[in-house]
Amino acid sequence: MPEQTKTERNDRRKIEGLVVSSKMQKTITVLWERQVMHPHVHKIVKRRTKLHAHDENNEAKVGDLVEIQATRPISKTKTWRLVRVLRKAHGALLNEQAQEAAAGK
Repeated sequence: MPEQTKTERNDRRKIEGLVVSSKMQKTITVLWERQVMHPHVHKIVKRRTKLHAHDENNEAKVGDLVEIQATRPISKTKTWRLVRVLRKAHGALLNEQAQEAAAGK
């Protein structure tokens, strides 16, 4: 059986979405919003899907914009994993700054 190269693994599907929940351990819920053409009305409509993604280090918080990638099934509902946090939520940045200031005192 040939070994899988790193480039083949990274050719998997990647999408961007907004974290709407991070209450589970090592799992985030990502809202993936896209625009598609309605088949009969021929009008652009928004479609939303909630996906569960594996977040090994619990680094993503609610409101963050993240990039997730398709992976093998990790559990019944988790078939995506967190690649990186693209943009932190505004509230998360304020909380981090407050924690750093408190630690510096």
